[in-house]
Amino acid sequence: MPRKIMIPVLTLMLALPAAAQQAADAVDPEIAVALPGAFAGLSEAAADAWATREAGQPVEAERWMVAVQNPLAAEAGARVLRAGGNAADAMVAVQAMLGLVEPQSSGLGGGAFLVWYDAETGEVTTLDGRETAPLAATPRLFQDADGAPLPFWDAVMGGLAVGTPGTPALMEEAHRRWGRANWAGLFDDAITIAEEGFAVSPRLAGQIAGDADRLTRFDATAAYFYPDGEALAEGDIRINPDYAETLHALARDGASAFYRGPIAEDIVVAVRGAEGAPGLLSLEDMARYRVIERPAVCTDYRGHEVCGMGPPSSGAITVAQILGKLAHFDIDAMDPQAPETWRLIGDATRLAFADRGRYIADSDFVPVPVGGLTDPDYLVMRAGLLRREDALPEVPVGEPEWDHARLQASDTDPERPATSHISIVDAEGNALSMTTTIESGFGARLFVRGFLLNNELTDFSFRSHADGWPIANRVEPGKRPRSSMAPTVVLRDGAPVLVTGSPGGAPIIVYTATHILAHLDWGMDVQAAADMPQLVNAFGTYILEEDTWAADLADPLEAMGFDVSIGPRPSGVQAISIMDGRLFGAADRRREGIALGE
Repeated sequence: MPRKIMIPVLTLMLALPAAAQQAADAVDPEIAVALPGAFAGLSEAAADAWATREAGQPVEAERWMVAVQNPLAAEAGARVLRAGGNAADAMVAVQAMLGLVEPQSSGLGGGAFLVWYDAETGEVTTLDGRETAPLAATPRLFQDADGAPLPFWDAVMGGLAVGTPGTPALMEEAHRRWGRANWAGLFDDAITIAEEGFAVSPRLAGQIAGDADRLTRFDATAAYFYPDGEALAEGDIRINPDYAETLHALARDGASAFYRGPIAEDIVVAVRGAEGAPGLLSLEDMARYRVIERPAVCTDYRGHEVCGMGPPSSGAITVAQILGKLAHFDIDAMDPQAPETWRLIGDATRLAFADRGRYIADSDFVPVPVGGLTDPDYLVMRAGLLRREDALPEVPVGEPEWDHARLQASDTDPERPATSHISIVDAEGNALSMTTTIESGFGARLFVRGFLLNNELTDFSFRSHADGWPIANRVEPGKRPRSSMAPTVVLRDGAPVLVTGSPGGAPIIVYTATHILAHLDWGMDVQAAADMPQLVNAFGTYILEEDTWAADLADPLEAMGFDVSIGPRPSGVQAISIMDGRLFGAADRRREGIALGE
Protein backbone atom coordinates (compact mmCIF):
# COMPACT_ATOMS: atom_id res chain seq x y z
CA MET A 1 0.00 0.00 0.00
CA PRO A 2 1.18 3.59 -0.57
CA ARG A 3 2.66 5.72 2.14
CA LYS A 4 0.31 8.65 2.75
CA ILE A 5 2.07 11.73 4.08
CA MET A 6 0.47 15.14 4.07
CA ILE A 7 2.85 17.91 3.04
CA PRO A 8 1.80 21.45 4.05
CA VAL A 9 1.53 24.26 1.55
CA LEU A 10 4.65 26.43 1.66
CA THR A 11 4.71 30.17 1.18
CA LEU A 12 7.92 31.44 -0.39
CA MET A 13 8.95 35.07 -0.49
CA LEU A 14 10.81 35.31 -3.78
CA ALA A 15 12.44 38.36 -5.31
CA LEU A 16 11.42 38.54 -8.94
CA PRO A 17 13.89 39.22 -11.76
CA ALA A 18 14.07 42.77 -13.13
CA ALA A 19 11.91 41.91 -16.14
CA ALA A 20 9.04 41.07 -13.84
CA GLN A 21 9.03 44.64 -12.52
CA GLN A 22 7.85 45.83 -15.92
CA ALA A 23 4.63 43.83 -15.95
CA ALA A 24 1.61 45.72 -17.20
CA ASP A 25 -0.19 45.17 -13.92
CA ALA A 26 2.74 46.47 -11.80
CA VAL A 27 3.89 43.37 -9.94
CA ASP A 28 5.40 44.07 -6.52
CA PRO A 29 9.18 43.57 -6.13
CA GLU A 30 8.51 40.76 -3.67
CA ILE A 31 5.64 38.39 -4.22
CA ALA A 32 4.12 35.81 -1.89
CA VAL A 33 3.73 32.65 -3.96
CA ALA A 34 1.55 29.86 -2.59
CA LEU A 35 3.47 26.83 -3.79
CA PRO A 36 1.29 23.70 -3.86
CA GLY A 37 2.46 21.11 -1.39
CA ALA A 38 2.98 18.60 -4.19
CA PHE A 39 5.87 20.76 -5.42
CA ALA A 40 7.43 21.60 -2.08
CA GLY A 41 10.63 19.84 -3.13
CA LEU A 42 11.20 21.98 -6.21
CA SER A 43 14.74 23.15 -6.92
CA GLU A 44 15.54 26.82 -6.45
CA ALA A 45 15.44 27.27 -10.24
CA ALA A 46 12.01 25.67 -10.44
CA ALA A 47 10.69 27.76 -7.55
CA ASP A 48 11.95 30.90 -9.29
CA ALA A 49 10.26 29.76 -12.49
CA TRP A 50 6.99 29.21 -10.61
CA ALA A 51 7.18 32.70 -9.09
CA THR A 52 7.92 34.26 -12.47
CA ARG A 53 4.98 32.45 -14.01
CA GLU A 54 2.67 33.58 -11.21
CA ALA A 55 3.79 37.15 -11.88
CA GLY A 56 2.63 36.73 -15.48
CA GLN A 57 6.15 36.92 -16.92
CA PRO A 58 8.07 34.57 -19.22
CA VAL A 59 11.17 32.79 -17.95
CA GLU A 60 14.33 33.94 -19.76
CA ALA A 61 17.34 31.84 -20.74
CA GLU A 62 20.28 31.86 -23.13
CA ARG A 63 21.10 28.23 -23.91
CA TRP A 64 18.13 25.89 -23.53
CA MET A 65 14.54 25.79 -22.34
CA VAL A 66 11.86 23.21 -21.53
CA ALA A 67 8.18 24.09 -20.96
CA VAL A 68 5.77 21.42 -19.76
CA GLN A 69 2.67 21.31 -17.58
CA ASN A 70 4.16 19.60 -14.52
CA PRO A 71 7.21 20.87 -12.58
CA LEU A 72 8.62 17.40 -11.88
CA ALA A 73 8.54 16.65 -15.61
CA ALA A 74 10.17 20.02 -16.37
CA GLU A 75 12.96 19.28 -13.90
CA ALA A 76 13.53 15.83 -15.43
CA GLY A 77 13.96 17.43 -18.85
CA ALA A 78 16.14 20.21 -17.46
CA ARG A 79 18.53 17.73 -15.88
CA VAL A 80 19.03 16.04 -19.25
CA LEU A 81 19.62 19.36 -21.04
CA ARG A 82 21.94 20.58 -18.29
CA ALA A 83 24.03 17.42 -18.67
CA GLY A 84 24.47 18.02 -22.42
CA GLY A 85 21.56 16.06 -23.80
CA ASN A 86 19.47 17.48 -26.62
CA ALA A 87 15.74 18.08 -27.10
CA ALA A 88 15.02 14.50 -28.18
CA ASP A 89 16.77 13.13 -25.09
CA ALA A 90 14.93 15.54 -22.80
CA MET A 91 11.57 14.60 -24.33
CA VAL A 92 12.06 10.96 -23.32
CA ALA A 93 12.75 11.95 -19.70
CA VAL A 94 9.82 14.39 -19.67
CA GLN A 95 7.32 11.90 -21.09
CA ALA A 96 8.46 9.15 -18.72
CA MET A 97 7.84 11.49 -15.78
CA LEU A 98 4.50 12.80 -17.10
CA GLY A 99 3.16 9.26 -17.27
CA LEU A 100 3.84 8.95 -13.55
CA VAL A 101 2.82 12.32 -12.10
CA GLU A 102 0.10 13.29 -14.61
CA PRO A 103 -1.29 9.86 -15.54
CA GLN A 104 -4.77 11.21 -16.29
CA SER A 105 -3.52 13.13 -19.34
CA SER A 106 -0.76 11.19 -21.10
CA GLY A 107 1.56 8.24 -20.74
CA LEU A 108 2.87 4.98 -22.16
CA GLY A 109 -0.67 3.77 -22.84
CA GLY A 110 -1.43 6.62 -25.25
CA GLY A 111 -0.14 8.29 -28.39
CA ALA A 112 1.50 11.52 -29.56
CA PHE A 113 2.51 13.73 -32.46
CA LEU A 114 5.99 15.29 -32.62
CA VAL A 115 7.36 18.21 -34.66
CA TRP A 116 11.16 18.49 -34.84
CA TYR A 117 13.24 21.38 -36.19
CA ASP A 118 16.82 20.32 -36.90
CA ALA A 119 19.28 23.14 -36.33
CA GLU A 120 21.97 21.53 -38.46
CA THR A 121 19.87 20.94 -41.58
CA GLY A 122 17.08 23.50 -41.11
CA GLU A 123 14.54 20.77 -41.85
CA VAL A 124 11.19 20.23 -40.11
CA THR A 125 10.21 16.60 -39.54
CA THR A 126 6.92 15.34 -38.12
CA LEU A 127 6.41 11.92 -36.53
CA ASP A 128 3.03 10.25 -36.10
CA GLY A 129 2.81 8.20 -32.91
CA ARG A 130 -0.98 8.07 -32.95
CA GLU A 131 -2.81 4.96 -31.74
CA THR A 132 -4.25 2.51 -34.28
CA ALA A 133 -7.57 0.68 -34.40
CA PRO A 134 -7.34 -3.10 -33.92
CA LEU A 135 -7.30 -5.21 -37.06
CA ALA A 136 -10.60 -6.73 -35.93
CA ALA A 137 -12.36 -3.33 -35.72
CA THR A 138 -15.19 -2.44 -38.12
CA PRO A 139 -16.97 0.85 -38.94
CA ARG A 140 -19.78 -0.25 -36.59
CA LEU A 141 -17.50 -0.56 -33.56
CA PHE A 142 -19.39 2.13 -31.63
CA GLN A 143 -22.91 1.31 -32.79
CA ASP A 144 -25.62 -0.78 -31.17
CA ALA A 145 -27.47 -3.66 -32.80
CA ASP A 146 -29.73 -1.21 -34.61
CA GLY A 147 -26.84 0.84 -36.00
CA ALA A 148 -27.34 3.77 -33.60
CA PRO A 149 -24.23 5.40 -32.05
CA LEU A 150 -23.47 4.28 -28.49
CA PRO A 151 -23.61 6.85 -25.68
CA PHE A 152 -20.10 8.30 -25.30
CA TRP A 153 -19.36 6.92 -21.83
CA ASP A 154 -20.62 3.47 -22.78
CA ALA A 155 -17.97 3.45 -25.48
CA VAL A 156 -15.17 4.86 -23.32
CA MET A 157 -15.34 2.66 -20.25
CA GLY A 158 -13.38 -0.55 -20.72
CA GLY A 159 -11.53 -2.11 -23.61
CA LEU A 160 -13.70 -1.22 -26.60
CA ALA A 161 -12.08 2.20 -27.14
CA VAL A 162 -8.45 1.16 -26.58
CA GLY A 163 -6.18 1.57 -29.59
CA THR A 164 -2.64 0.25 -29.95
CA PRO A 165 -0.49 2.70 -27.95
CA GLY A 166 2.09 4.68 -29.89
CA THR A 167 3.97 6.73 -27.28
CA PRO A 168 6.73 4.24 -26.37
CA ALA A 169 7.52 3.66 -30.05
CA LEU A 170 7.59 7.42 -30.69
CA MET A 171 9.96 8.01 -27.75
CA GLU A 172 12.34 5.42 -29.14
CA GLU A 173 12.07 6.59 -32.76
CA ALA A 174 12.82 10.24 -31.86
CA HIS A 175 15.79 9.16 -29.76
CA ARG A 176 17.07 6.87 -32.51
CA ARG A 177 16.95 9.68 -35.06
CA TRP A 178 18.21 12.62 -33.04
CA GLY A 179 19.11 11.66 -29.46
CA ARG A 180 22.67 11.41 -28.24
CA ALA A 181 22.39 10.65 -24.51
CA ASN A 182 22.37 7.09 -23.22
CA TRP A 183 18.81 5.78 -23.68
CA ALA A 184 18.68 3.82 -20.43
CA GLY A 185 19.71 6.80 -18.31
CA LEU A 186 16.81 8.92 -19.54
CA PHE A 187 14.40 6.92 -17.36
CA ASP A 188 16.37 7.30 -14.13
CA ASP A 189 14.42 10.23 -12.67
CA ALA A 190 11.00 8.70 -13.35
CA ILE A 191 12.12 5.32 -11.97
CA THR A 192 13.44 6.91 -8.78
CA ILE A 193 10.27 8.93 -8.20
CA ALA A 194 8.07 5.92 -8.98
CA GLU A 195 9.94 3.84 -6.39
CA GLU A 196 10.28 6.51 -3.71
CA GLY A 197 6.94 8.25 -4.24
CA PHE A 198 5.61 11.55 -5.56
CA ALA A 199 3.19 13.97 -3.94
CA VAL A 200 -0.21 14.07 -5.64
CA SER A 201 -0.70 17.49 -7.25
CA PRO A 202 -3.80 19.67 -6.79
CA ARG A 203 -4.91 19.08 -10.37
CA LEU A 204 -4.55 15.32 -10.20
CA ALA A 205 -6.29 15.18 -6.82
CA GLY A 206 -9.22 17.24 -8.11
CA GLN A 207 -9.65 15.06 -11.16
CA ILE A 208 -9.50 11.86 -9.13
CA ALA A 209 -12.19 13.17 -6.79
CA GLY A 210 -14.36 14.21 -9.71
CA ASP A 211 -14.19 10.86 -11.50
CA ALA A 212 -15.00 8.49 -8.64
CA ASP A 213 -17.81 6.57 -10.33
CA ARG A 214 -15.66 5.68 -13.31
CA LEU A 215 -12.26 5.22 -11.63
CA THR A 216 -13.68 2.74 -9.15
CA ARG A 217 -15.31 0.55 -11.78
CA PHE A 218 -12.20 -1.58 -12.42
CA ASP A 219 -10.30 -3.16 -9.53
CA ALA A 220 -6.72 -2.29 -10.52
CA THR A 221 -7.63 1.31 -11.27
CA ALA A 222 -9.56 1.68 -8.03
CA ALA A 223 -6.68 0.20 -6.02
CA TYR A 224 -4.25 2.78 -7.38
CA PHE A 225 -6.35 5.94 -7.27
CA TYR A 226 -8.59 4.96 -4.33
CA PRO A 227 -6.35 3.05 -1.90
CA ASP A 228 -8.29 1.82 1.13
CA GLY A 229 -11.42 3.12 -0.62
CA GLU A 230 -10.40 6.77 -0.29
CA ALA A 231 -9.45 9.06 -3.15
CA LEU A 232 -5.83 10.18 -3.27
CA ALA A 233 -5.70 13.75 -1.96
CA GLU A 234 -3.37 16.65 -2.66
CA GLY A 235 -0.01 16.03 -1.00
CA ASP A 236 -0.50 12.29 -0.50
CA ILE A 237 2.63 10.36 -1.43
CA ARG A 238 2.02 7.71 -4.09
CA ILE A 239 4.53 5.08 -5.08
CA ASN A 240 4.16 3.11 -8.31
CA PRO A 241 6.53 0.12 -8.34
CA ASP A 242 4.74 -1.43 -11.32
CA TYR A 243 5.48 1.67 -13.40
CA ALA A 244 9.10 1.60 -12.26
CA GLU A 245 9.33 -2.03 -13.41
CA THR A 246 7.85 -1.09 -16.80
CA LEU A 247 10.38 1.74 -17.19
CA HIS A 248 13.22 -0.61 -16.23
CA ALA A 249 12.11 -2.89 -19.07
CA LEU A 250 12.00 -0.01 -21.56
CA ALA A 251 15.38 1.25 -20.41
CA ARG A 252 16.93 -2.20 -20.76
CA ASP A 253 15.29 -3.52 -23.93
CA GLY A 254 13.81 -0.51 -25.70
CA ALA A 255 10.27 -0.22 -27.01
CA SER A 256 10.21 -3.89 -28.03
CA ALA A 257 9.76 -4.68 -24.33
CA PHE A 258 6.41 -2.87 -24.53
CA TYR A 259 5.10 -4.28 -27.81
CA ARG A 260 6.12 -7.92 -27.36
CA GLY A 261 6.28 -10.14 -24.32
CA PRO A 262 4.72 -9.88 -20.86
CA ILE A 263 3.79 -6.16 -20.97
CA ALA A 264 1.97 -6.55 -24.29
CA GLU A 265 0.29 -9.69 -23.03
CA ASP A 266 -0.99 -7.95 -19.91
CA ILE A 267 -2.33 -5.03 -21.97
CA VAL A 268 -4.22 -7.37 -24.31
CA VAL A 269 -5.64 -9.40 -21.41
CA ALA A 270 -6.88 -6.20 -19.70
CA VAL A 271 -8.48 -4.90 -22.90
CA ARG A 272 -10.14 -8.12 -24.01
CA GLY A 273 -11.25 -9.02 -20.49
CA ALA A 274 -12.66 -5.62 -19.50
CA GLU A 275 -15.98 -6.17 -17.79
CA GLY A 276 -18.93 -4.68 -19.65
CA ALA A 277 -17.06 -3.48 -22.74
CA PRO A 278 -14.33 -5.91 -23.81
CA GLY A 279 -12.11 -4.69 -26.62
CA LEU A 280 -10.52 -6.16 -29.72
CA LEU A 281 -6.82 -5.36 -29.27
CA SER A 282 -4.55 -8.33 -30.04
CA LEU A 283 -0.90 -9.25 -29.69
CA GLU A 284 -0.63 -8.92 -33.46
CA ASP A 285 -1.87 -5.33 -33.22
CA MET A 286 0.81 -4.61 -30.63
CA ALA A 287 3.62 -6.25 -32.61
CA ARG A 288 2.67 -4.51 -35.88
CA TYR A 289 2.68 -0.96 -34.49
CA ARG A 290 4.97 1.52 -36.29
CA VAL A 291 5.69 5.23 -36.01
CA ILE A 292 5.19 7.00 -39.35
CA GLU A 293 7.06 10.04 -40.64
CA ARG A 294 4.51 12.37 -42.28
CA PRO A 295 5.03 15.44 -44.46
CA ALA A 296 4.96 18.58 -42.35
CA VAL A 297 2.13 21.01 -43.10
CA CYS A 298 3.63 24.50 -43.34
CA THR A 299 1.83 27.70 -44.22
CA ASP A 300 2.90 31.33 -44.58
CA TYR A 301 1.55 33.83 -42.08
CA ARG A 302 2.75 37.43 -42.25
CA GLY A 303 6.30 36.47 -43.22
CA HIS A 304 6.43 33.49 -40.87
CA GLU A 305 6.27 29.80 -41.72
CA VAL A 306 3.87 27.99 -39.36
CA CYS A 307 4.66 24.25 -39.37
CA GLY A 308 2.79 21.40 -37.76
CA MET A 309 1.42 17.87 -38.01
CA GLY A 310 -0.67 16.76 -40.95
CA PRO A 311 -3.28 13.99 -41.11
CA PRO A 312 -4.34 12.07 -39.11
CA SER A 313 -3.98 15.25 -37.07
CA SER A 314 -6.29 18.03 -38.16
CA GLY A 315 -4.22 20.48 -36.09
CA ALA A 316 -1.85 22.03 -38.63
CA ILE A 317 -4.39 22.21 -41.47
CA THR A 318 -7.07 23.83 -39.32
CA VAL A 319 -4.62 26.26 -37.68
CA ALA A 320 -3.39 27.13 -41.19
CA GLN A 321 -6.97 27.75 -42.35
CA ILE A 322 -7.76 30.04 -39.40
CA LEU A 323 -4.56 32.06 -39.82
CA GLY A 324 -4.81 32.01 -43.62
CA LYS A 325 -8.23 33.67 -43.56
CA LEU A 326 -7.29 36.18 -40.86
CA ALA A 327 -4.18 37.18 -42.81
CA HIS A 328 -6.51 39.19 -45.08
CA PHE A 329 -7.61 41.42 -42.20
CA ASP A 330 -5.68 43.95 -40.10
CA ILE A 331 -5.81 41.81 -36.96
CA ASP A 332 -2.68 43.51 -35.62
CA ALA A 333 -4.54 46.84 -35.56
CA MET A 334 -7.66 45.43 -33.89
CA ASP A 335 -8.39 45.58 -30.17
CA PRO A 336 -7.78 42.11 -28.60
CA GLN A 337 -10.74 42.70 -26.28
CA ALA A 338 -13.23 44.00 -28.86
CA PRO A 339 -16.26 41.91 -29.88
CA GLU A 340 -15.61 42.80 -33.53
CA THR A 341 -12.21 41.11 -33.29
CA TRP A 342 -13.69 37.92 -31.90
CA ARG A 343 -16.58 37.95 -34.36
CA LEU A 344 -13.94 37.67 -37.07
CA ILE A 345 -11.84 35.03 -35.29
CA GLY A 346 -14.89 33.01 -34.26
CA ASP A 347 -16.32 32.74 -37.76
CA ALA A 348 -12.89 32.03 -39.29
CA THR A 349 -12.68 29.15 -36.82
CA ARG A 350 -16.18 27.88 -37.59
CA LEU A 351 -15.38 27.79 -41.31
CA ALA A 352 -12.15 25.91 -40.65
CA PHE A 353 -13.90 23.34 -38.46
CA ALA A 354 -16.57 22.82 -41.12
CA ASP A 355 -13.85 21.79 -43.57
CA ARG A 356 -12.15 19.71 -40.89
CA GLY A 357 -15.32 17.70 -40.26
CA ARG A 358 -15.79 16.93 -43.94
CA TYR A 359 -12.31 16.29 -45.25
CA ILE A 360 -9.68 15.42 -42.63
CA ALA A 361 -8.90 11.89 -41.42
CA ASP A 362 -6.08 9.34 -41.66
CA SER A 363 -4.63 9.94 -45.12
CA ASP A 364 -3.52 6.32 -45.35
CA PHE A 365 -7.22 5.39 -45.58
CA VAL A 366 -8.98 8.35 -47.18
CA PRO A 367 -7.72 11.01 -49.58
CA VAL A 368 -7.24 14.38 -47.84
CA PRO A 369 -6.90 17.53 -49.99
CA VAL A 370 -4.15 19.06 -47.86
CA GLY A 371 -2.93 21.32 -50.65
CA GLY A 372 -6.43 22.46 -51.53
CA LEU A 373 -7.40 23.19 -47.92
CA THR A 374 -4.32 25.36 -47.38
CA ASP A 375 -4.14 26.92 -50.85
CA PRO A 376 -3.86 30.74 -50.57
CA ASP A 377 -6.44 31.34 -53.31
CA TYR A 378 -8.93 29.04 -51.56
CA LEU A 379 -8.39 30.84 -48.26
CA VAL A 380 -8.89 34.23 -49.95
CA MET A 381 -12.26 32.98 -51.18
CA ARG A 382 -13.23 31.66 -47.74
CA ALA A 383 -12.05 34.91 -46.11
CA GLY A 384 -14.53 36.76 -48.30
CA LEU A 385 -17.35 35.18 -46.30
CA LEU A 386 -16.08 37.03 -43.23
CA ARG A 387 -16.48 40.51 -44.71
CA ARG A 388 -19.62 41.35 -42.78
CA GLU A 389 -20.53 42.86 -39.41
CA ASP A 390 -22.56 40.03 -37.89
CA ALA A 391 -22.12 36.29 -37.35
CA LEU A 392 -22.41 33.92 -40.26
CA PRO A 393 -25.96 32.54 -40.19
CA GLU A 394 -24.70 29.35 -41.81
CA VAL A 395 -21.23 27.84 -42.00
CA PRO A 396 -20.87 26.16 -45.38
CA VAL A 397 -18.31 23.46 -46.07
CA GLY A 398 -15.88 24.66 -48.68
CA GLU A 399 -14.93 23.06 -51.96
CA PRO A 400 -11.12 22.95 -52.04
CA GLU A 401 -9.29 21.80 -55.13
CA TRP A 402 -8.77 18.02 -55.31
CA ASP A 403 -6.39 15.98 -57.40
CA HIS A 404 -9.17 13.36 -57.74
CA ALA A 405 -12.87 13.02 -56.97
CA ARG A 406 -14.28 11.81 -53.67
CA LEU A 407 -17.66 12.22 -52.00
CA GLN A 408 -17.93 11.97 -48.23
CA ALA A 409 -20.12 13.27 -45.42
CA SER A 410 -19.45 15.71 -42.60
CA ASP A 411 -18.81 14.73 -38.99
CA THR A 412 -18.71 16.92 -35.87
CA ASP A 413 -17.67 14.48 -33.12
CA PRO A 414 -15.62 16.52 -30.61
CA GLU A 415 -12.58 15.32 -28.65
CA ARG A 416 -12.39 15.35 -24.87
CA PRO A 417 -10.11 17.79 -23.00
CA ALA A 418 -7.19 15.85 -21.52
CA THR A 419 -3.67 15.64 -23.01
CA SER A 420 -0.21 17.09 -22.24
CA HIS A 421 2.11 19.32 -24.26
CA ILE A 422 5.91 19.57 -24.29
CA SER A 423 8.01 22.37 -25.86
CA ILE A 424 11.83 22.15 -25.82
CA VAL A 425 14.70 24.11 -27.38
CA ASP A 426 18.21 22.78 -26.75
CA ALA A 427 21.65 24.39 -26.71
CA GLU A 428 22.27 23.50 -30.38
CA GLY A 429 19.07 25.24 -31.47
CA ASN A 430 17.03 22.11 -32.15
CA ALA A 431 13.34 22.65 -31.36
CA LEU A 432 10.76 20.04 -30.39
CA SER A 433 7.00 20.44 -30.03
CA MET A 434 5.07 17.35 -28.94
CA THR A 435 1.46 16.87 -27.89
CA THR A 436 0.74 13.60 -26.11
CA THR A 437 -2.52 12.08 -24.84
CA ILE A 438 -4.60 9.16 -23.62
CA GLU A 439 -7.73 11.05 -24.90
CA SER A 440 -10.28 11.77 -22.15
CA GLY A 441 -9.11 12.26 -18.56
CA PHE A 442 -7.95 8.83 -17.27
CA GLY A 443 -8.49 7.28 -20.71
CA ALA A 444 -10.41 4.01 -20.72
CA ARG A 445 -9.95 3.72 -16.92
CA LEU A 446 -7.96 0.51 -17.40
CA PHE A 447 -4.77 0.47 -15.31
CA VAL A 448 -2.08 -1.97 -16.42
CA ARG A 449 1.57 -2.29 -15.38
CA GLY A 450 1.45 1.08 -13.61
CA PHE A 451 -0.14 3.18 -16.38
CA LEU A 452 -3.55 3.91 -17.88
CA LEU A 453 -4.69 2.78 -21.32
CA ASN A 454 -6.14 5.21 -23.85
CA ASN A 455 -9.71 5.51 -25.07
CA GLU A 456 -8.42 7.00 -28.31
CA LEU A 457 -10.76 5.10 -30.62
CA THR A 458 -13.61 7.34 -29.46
CA ASP A 459 -11.91 10.07 -31.54
CA PHE A 460 -13.33 8.24 -34.55
CA SER A 461 -16.82 9.10 -35.69
CA PHE A 462 -19.35 6.80 -34.06
CA ARG A 463 -21.34 6.95 -37.29
CA SER A 464 -19.97 5.31 -40.43
CA HIS A 465 -22.20 7.16 -42.93
CA ALA A 466 -24.35 10.27 -43.16
CA ASP A 467 -26.78 11.21 -45.92
CA GLY A 468 -25.77 8.09 -47.79
CA TRP A 469 -22.06 8.98 -47.91
CA PRO A 470 -19.19 7.51 -45.88
CA ILE A 471 -17.62 9.67 -43.14
CA ALA A 472 -13.89 10.16 -43.59
CA ASN A 473 -13.13 9.64 -39.89
CA ARG A 474 -15.10 6.41 -39.50
CA VAL A 475 -13.53 3.40 -37.78
CA GLU A 476 -11.49 1.04 -39.99
CA PRO A 477 -9.01 -1.70 -39.05
CA GLY A 478 -5.49 -0.35 -38.57
CA LYS A 479 -6.63 3.25 -39.04
CA ARG A 480 -5.54 6.15 -36.83
CA PRO A 481 -8.32 8.39 -35.47
CA ARG A 482 -8.40 12.04 -36.39
CA SER A 483 -6.90 14.32 -33.77
CA SER A 484 -6.90 18.04 -32.97
CA MET A 485 -3.44 17.96 -31.41
CA ALA A 486 -1.45 20.80 -32.93
CA PRO A 487 2.23 20.79 -31.96
CA THR A 488 3.66 23.78 -33.82
CA VAL A 489 7.01 25.35 -34.69
CA VAL A 490 6.92 28.84 -36.21
CA LEU A 491 9.90 29.84 -38.36
CA ARG A 492 11.17 33.14 -39.70
CA ASP A 493 13.94 33.19 -42.28
CA GLY A 494 14.34 29.46 -41.77
CA ALA A 495 14.91 29.56 -38.01
CA PRO A 496 12.43 28.94 -35.19
CA VAL A 497 10.94 31.93 -33.39
CA LEU A 498 8.10 30.16 -31.54
CA VAL A 499 7.54 26.60 -30.30
CA THR A 500 4.00 26.12 -29.04
CA GLY A 501 1.05 23.82 -28.49
CA SER A 502 -1.61 22.97 -25.94
CA PRO A 503 -3.75 20.22 -24.44
CA GLY A 504 -7.53 20.63 -24.35
CA GLY A 505 -9.43 18.41 -26.81
CA ALA A 506 -10.84 19.88 -30.02
CA PRO A 507 -10.20 23.48 -28.79
CA ILE A 508 -6.45 22.72 -28.91
CA ILE A 509 -6.59 24.13 -32.44
CA VAL A 510 -8.10 27.39 -31.20
CA TYR A 511 -5.74 27.67 -28.23
CA THR A 512 -2.74 27.21 -30.53
CA ALA A 513 -3.96 29.55 -33.26
CA THR A 514 -4.86 32.35 -30.84
CA HIS A 515 -1.54 31.97 -29.02
CA ILE A 516 0.21 32.54 -32.35
CA LEU A 517 -2.06 35.52 -33.12
CA ALA A 518 -1.52 37.10 -29.70
CA HIS A 519 2.24 36.74 -29.95
CA LEU A 520 2.79 37.68 -33.60
CA ASP A 521 -0.02 40.19 -34.20
CA TRP A 522 -0.63 41.77 -30.81
CA GLY A 523 2.95 41.69 -29.61
CA MET A 524 2.23 39.83 -26.37
CA ASP A 525 5.11 37.93 -24.83
CA VAL A 526 4.63 34.17 -24.73
CA GLN A 527 3.41 34.14 -21.12
CA ALA A 528 0.86 36.91 -21.64
CA ALA A 529 -0.33 35.16 -24.82
CA ALA A 530 -0.71 31.88 -22.91
CA ASP A 531 -2.63 33.53 -20.08
CA MET A 532 -4.96 35.53 -22.33
CA PRO A 533 -8.67 34.66 -21.78
CA GLN A 534 -9.90 31.94 -24.10
CA LEU A 535 -12.81 32.39 -26.52
CA VAL A 536 -13.65 29.27 -28.54
CA ASN A 537 -16.17 28.78 -31.33
CA ALA A 538 -15.57 25.48 -33.09
CA PHE A 539 -18.99 23.88 -33.38
CA GLY A 540 -21.47 26.76 -33.24
CA THR A 541 -21.64 27.96 -29.64
CA TYR A 542 -19.16 30.66 -28.63
CA ILE A 543 -17.71 29.53 -25.28
CA LEU A 544 -16.26 32.43 -23.31
CA GLU A 545 -13.92 31.86 -20.38
CA GLU A 546 -15.62 32.58 -17.08
CA ASP A 547 -14.27 35.18 -14.63
CA THR A 548 -12.34 37.02 -17.35
CA TRP A 549 -12.97 39.97 -19.66
CA ALA A 550 -14.02 37.39 -22.28
CA ALA A 551 -17.28 36.86 -20.37
CA ASP A 552 -18.04 40.58 -20.76
CA LEU A 553 -18.34 40.02 -24.52
CA ALA A 554 -21.38 37.75 -24.15
CA ASP A 555 -24.00 40.41 -24.84
CA PRO A 556 -22.30 42.04 -27.86
CA LEU A 557 -21.51 38.67 -29.43
CA GLU A 558 -25.11 37.55 -28.92
CA ALA A 559 -26.24 40.79 -30.57
CA MET A 560 -24.10 39.82 -33.57
CA GLY A 561 -25.99 36.53 -33.85
CA PHE A 562 -23.83 34.06 -31.96
CA ASP A 563 -25.06 31.49 -29.48
CA VAL A 564 -22.97 32.13 -26.35
CA SER A 565 -22.02 30.10 -23.29
CA ILE A 566 -19.78 31.08 -20.36
CA GLY A 567 -17.62 28.46 -18.65
CA PRO A 568 -14.10 27.21 -17.91
CA ARG A 569 -11.62 26.84 -20.73
CA PRO A 570 -8.92 24.30 -19.78
CA SER A 571 -6.13 25.39 -22.10
CA GLY A 572 -2.56 24.51 -21.20
CA VAL A 573 -0.25 26.31 -23.62
CA GLN A 574 3.44 25.47 -23.12
CA ALA A 575 5.57 27.67 -25.33
CA ILE A 576 9.05 29.02 -26.03
CA SER A 577 9.86 32.07 -28.13
CA ILE A 578 13.31 32.82 -29.53
CA MET A 579 14.28 36.45 -30.02
CA ASP A 580 17.70 38.12 -30.38
CA GLY A 581 19.46 34.97 -29.28
CA ARG A 582 17.46 34.60 -26.07
CA LEU A 583 14.78 32.12 -25.07
CA PHE A 584 11.51 33.05 -23.36
CA GLY A 585 9.46 30.24 -21.84
CA ALA A 586 5.80 30.17 -20.80
CA ALA A 587 3.50 27.75 -18.99
CA ASP A 588 -0.24 28.39 -19.00
CA ARG A 589 -1.32 29.31 -15.46
CA ARG A 590 -4.55 27.31 -15.84
CA ARG A 591 -2.43 24.21 -15.23
CA GLU A 592 0.58 23.36 -13.06
CA GLY A 593 3.47 23.70 -15.47
CA ILE A 594 6.64 25.76 -15.53
CA ALA A 595 9.30 26.71 -18.05
CA LEU A 596 12.90 26.00 -17.01
CA GLY A 597 16.00 27.21 -18.79
CA GLU A 598 19.60 28.33 -18.50
